[in-house]
Parts: sequence; C-alpha cells; structure tokens
Amino acid sequence: MTQRLETLTQQLLDAAKRAGADSADAMALHGTSIEIDVRQGKLEQAERSEGVDIGLRVMIGQRQANVSASDTSAATIETLAARAVAMAKEAPEDPYIGLADPSEFASEWDVGALELADPTEEPSAAELQEDARRAEAAAMAQDGVTQVQSAGASYGARDVWIATSNGFSGGYGRTGRSLSCVAIAGEGLKMERDYDGDSRTFQADLRSPEEIGALAGERAVGRQGAIKPPTGAYPVMYDERISSGLIGHLLSAVNGAMVARGSSFLREDLGRQVLPKSLSITEDPLRARQTGSRPFDAEGLPTSARTIVQDGILMGWTLDLATGRKLRMPSTANAGRSPGSSPSPIVSNVALTQGDKSREELLREMGTGLLVTSLIGSSINPTTGDYSRGASGFWVENGEIAYPVNECTLAGNLRDMLMQITPANDARSYLSRVVPSLLVEGLTIAGS
Repeated sequence: MTQRLETLTQQLLDAAKRAGADSADAMALHGTSIEIDVRQGKLEQAERSEGVDIGLRVMIGQRQANVSASDTSAATIETLAARAVAMAKEAPEDPYIGLADPSEFASEWDVGALELADPTEEPSAAELQEDARRAEAAAMAQDGVTQVQSAGASYGARDVWIATSNGFSGGYGRTGRSLSCVAIAGEGLKMERDYDGDSRTFQADLRSPEEIGALAGERAVGRQGAIKPPTGAYPVMYDERISSGLIGHLLSAVNGAMVARGSSFLREDLGRQVLPKSLSITEDPLRARQTGSRPFDAEGLPTSARTIVQDGILMGWTLDLATGRKLRMPSTANAGRSPGSSPSPIVSNVALTQGDKSREELLREMGTGLLVTSLIGSSINPTTGDYSRGASGFWVENGEIAYPVNECTLAGNLRDMLMQITPANDARSYLSRVVPSLLVEGLTIAGS
C-alpha cells in the first residue's frame, strides 16, 4: 500500500507543476477501521471503513491553497491541481509560507525501531465483539451496577506518505487497538456513571476486557450518593487519568501559532519560570509503540527529543516552519497536518517529571480538599489563563476519601495553578502523555 501512496503523491506533485505551481507538497493516507459496540450481550452496532484520502498544497510566490479528495483517479488529480493553483492565485500573500530547504529534510530513519505497527493479523469483527461482550459482562458482575451504557472495541490501521516538490518523500504505517466500557450504578435520578478503557499500538499490550469492565463498574458504584462539596478555597488533586489535561493547557500556551497571534498567556515567558523548579516537560517523538511517535514531521523534517520546560524554566515554543519564521526561530519539527489543511504545530509524546510520593501519600498531606476524577465542560481564556471547569470526584477529609461529589466548579488562573503543582509517582509510562496525579493548592471550589 505504501508504494501506491508514494505513487499518488508523485502524481499530485506532477499535476501541480503542470498546472503552474511554483512549489507544492502532497499527502496520501490509506486507513482501515473497525468499530464494534455491544449492549446487553448482543451486537448493537458494527462499522467498518476503508479508503484513501489525498491532499495537495500548492504555492505561487507567497500565496498558497490546499485541496483534498477521496477519489484518486487521474482525472480527479488533474482537476485538484488546477483548482488549487486557481485558488492560490486569489489567496492573500503570506511571507512565512514555504517548503523546507532540502538540506533540512530527514534522510535516514528506522520505522521498525519505532514499532508503530503491529505485525499480527487484523482482528475479526467477531473477536472485537467478544472483547466488548466480556468487558460488559465484567462490569455487570459488580454489585450495584444496573446497566452498561456502552462497551466497545475497535481497531485501526493507517499508512501515510508525504512528498514535496523539492525532493522529500517518505512514509510509514501505524496501527491501534482500543477497548472501553461505561458503567452505570443506581436508578432514576440517583444514577451515576464512570468508565475505563485502554488503547495500544500492539494488540498484545491491551489490558484484558475483564479488567477494564470490572474497573468501570467499581468506579460507577463508588460514585453512588454523590453530593455537592462545600464552597471555598481548597487544594485539589487531579487524578492521573485526567491530569494530562492540565499540562495540555501549558502545551497549548507554548504552541507557536498561539504565541505568534499573541493569544497565549505565556507569550512573554520564554526563559522564565512556569513550573516549580523541580519539574521538567520533555517531548520524545521517537518512543517505541507510542501513538504520537513518527520519524519525521508533516514537512519532512527529522524528529528528535527536546525539552519544553527544564527545571521549571520554559525553554522553547512548539514550531513548524511558518510559525518559526514568524517568530524568527527554526522549526522544532513539530508540523502536523491532514490532507485538507496546511501544516501547523502539534506536540507528540510528552512526559512530566514524576514525584517521589504516591497519590495516597499526597492525599494525606492534602488533608481536606477535592480529588477530581472527571472534568465537564470548559471555560478557559487562553490569553489570560483564567480557568473554570465543571468537576466531579471525591471529597477528602483528614487525608482520606470521605464521599463522592458532583456538580461543582473549579476556578483559578492557569499561571498560578501551574506554579503550585506537586506530582505523584503514578503516571502510566506507556501513554503518549505521561503525567501523574497532580496536587494543586488553593483553587476555588463552587459547590453547595
């Protein structure tokens, strides 16, 4: 399949040249996905999709346009190129667009070492259905679970090829297998729900359906009788399964596109402290078996590990070529794109320094406060860092979980919150974002 994708990208580039483009880059994707949902032990929904998508970006001077299609016929490719060139001629000038210099392109990579694709056979729909059924059964076996809202299993495989008119051409494939379960405990207005799930590159790494279903059920039962917590300023612990979202706000704030627009609350903080001095954030797009790993970015630049925050100090922005030029900095090889869009900066595998204490030890130190296991909605000002989110979880008293809570709102400012985080040591190392539970001091909780 990759050979066909390589051919398609070359056909797109040739058509762009014939249509009058000064330069161009092309992308071709082939994807296969299977999704199975089970309810009450029976198949509720089954979907399978397979197809090829192509995308072309053309540049005429400092003007550009993007087009995409799922039809790969020669006639469609010629039409796409002609339309892209016509669109580019009418587009506004952008002094920062342009392909990388050929000397910057990735020239050698070892896709096999990254283990992006599971070599075992694609699972059948029956196998996926059985996994979902077993997860549902394990959830229903928990005392107090009244129903399972959903139990689903899925598999996906994707091949990608990227090529530019000035010499880069490369591709790779990846696979993924997922399983999830959402359980409900209680009846009527007293129903509570919770979930568990897993997603891995290699099917053999996936946790068992029984473990996932049982944990979803246990979590739902543990939420029965939830009430609003007291209103006031209290410490808040972000559970490991949601804590990466808090670090995600920092990663968004150091995205070069946000910084270049002046819409990041950290836009003036390069070289300044943004986290406690003991903490660092690293990115490594070359970690094996990770969903965010890739040997080169969407502009053909070789990826490598980098430090985003070192000992609390912000070391750099996340950049593609265009945002790097705007900020007069080199690209950090973080370009991502879809067939129908221009490149833009994205992060891949990140990790926050872990602490030396368990979540339970931090809860004891916290004394009285809120353990958050679920976040709902979002009202966040990316320019100022003002933060407000709905939450549910457990109220903690004297360092011990006292009772479940819901229908509360957390409020604070991300700049202050990030400077006050204390990490536990419970991060799952196999995730693309390795972030442990995080204790944040002094948030405002609006409850009862």
